[in-house]
Amino acid sequence: MSSYDDFLALHVKGRPLLLANAWDVGTAKAFAFLGYQAIATTSAGHAAVLGRLDGAVTRDQAIAHAAELSAATPLPVNADLENCFADDPAGVAETIRLATAAGIAGGSVEDYNPTEQAIYDLGLATERVAAAADAAHSGPDKFVLTARAENHIRGVTDLGDTIARLQAYQEAGADVLYAPGLTSADDIVSVVSSVDRPVNVLALPGVPPVAELAAIGVGRISVGSGFSLVAYGAVATAAKELLEDGTYGFWDTAKAAGAVRGAFDE
Repeated sequence: MSSYDDFLALHVKGRPLLLANAWDVGTAKAFAFLGYQAIATTSAGHAAVLGRLDGAVTRDQAIAHAAELSAATPLPVNADLENCFADDPAGVAETIRLATAAGIAGGSVEDYNPTEQAIYDLGLATERVAAAADAAHSGPDKFVLTARAENHIRGVTDLGDTIARLQAYQEAGADVLYAPGLTSADDIVSVVSSVDRPVNVLALPGVPPVAELAAIGVGRISVGSGFSLVAYGAVATAAKELLEDGTYGFWDTAKAAGAVRGAFDE
């Protein structure tokens, strides 16, 4: 089996793949050590490592980062490629070709235009997914393509439009479908039942627990920037404690790091 087949085979409706989003080699190794079957990058987490806000990383940087994480463990890596750093289908396809050539197992294309701060027209969005799918599947090394409908994470609460988009992206050749920002079980059921591809759910506050999502038929669950924000939150709490209180209670939290000590090279 190719890495494409191996990675895609992990996406099983009713037995969702838990995808841990890493932001550097250390966290990638830690998640592998803890037992995750695959990891993903996070655009926000990677940007923060570089001291930037989300959306301020270049295509070359994003691909190099995902390739670095891919080389760090034997696990497949799903790259957060944002809008594939292009508006036009040809540019999207080139991003997917470059990511595939870098040895990355899979990645996503979003239907949000960050320059215009608007969702792409459905026709153009579908053309972009079709171009990405052709690039992902036509070469000797294939790439698991996730098509993202960004409506709900961008404040557009139109479930009907989201479903129509995911159906169009499925027909355009996407392997996995993703509508980040959905939180209610009813909405997730509506999405899962409307398509034939594995559906990814973003684990946000209010989202049903893994067991319930499995019963719904979800195929993958990811955390986006969640784990990186947990880390930064712990660092902020510890730093403020020392600065403002002059105490060292943060060492109680630090003890938990012992659980991944074995992940790192001697």
